Amino acid sequence: MDKQRTMTKDEVMAQLAKLGSAQTKKTFLRHGAVEPLYGVKVGDLKTIQKKLKKNYELSLELYNTGNSDAMYLAGLIADENKMSKKDLNHWAKKSAWHMISEYTVAQLTAETKHGWELALEWIESKEERVAASGWSTLSNIVSITADDELDLAYLEKLMKRVEKEIHTAPNRVRYTMNGFILSVGCYVVPLSEKARQAAVRIGTVNVNVGDTACKVPQVVEYMNKVIAMKRLGKKRKEARC
Repeated sequence: MDKQRTMTKDEVMAQLAKLGSAQTKKTFLRHGAVEPLYGVKVGDLKTIQKKLKKNYELSLELYNTGNSDAMYLAGLIADENKMSKKDLNHWAKKSAWHMISEYTVAQLTAETKHGWELALEWIESKEERVAASGWSTLSNIVSITADDELDLAYLEKLMKRVEKEIHTAPNRVRYTMNGFILSVGCYVVPLSEKARQAAVRIGTVNVNVGDTACKVPQVVEYMNKVIAMKRLGKKRKEARC
């Protein structure tokens, strides 16, 4: 058998336990993480990812542990071509905090063939984390999809919806709605100016980020930086990072 055999779930969990640190765990908990977790730095997770490569079955096993570090790693190694809508819906509902719901779940979903459909379903959810996953999925979709493949009219409709609802939406939904306007403004050239105008009309978006130094990105300010770097409309190769 190949010496590079795939690690089992238990072997991966054992390695995560060794890589975890009290300080990183403390930082994650302050940002909203919930137990169980070991506190493994994302850089260390990516090192494991390179060894595991894409592994659909293992990703499902790791996610189902409920361990935050394992769940993030699961998203990195998941095979976007094998993930079903059932899998992704399960992941969205099982996510325990925003690092998983707004990054792991959203980035992976955006890379699947189910991304657009699920994003539109999730933004209607009464569950804050699921709705936040939906808006974040939309943000990731526009960042990796060519403008001529996007439904521009529908995106514009969604921006108008954000204008009406953002200030009364649940906390993390406000954050991801703001991120959606930001992504459209930076990645979708035909709608960039409309996104800027929407951001001006929306004004300051207040989000409770707890005992952290995190800030809600100012859309216009961020867009100006992107334009200055001549990166307006420059798409990403993949959503996961």
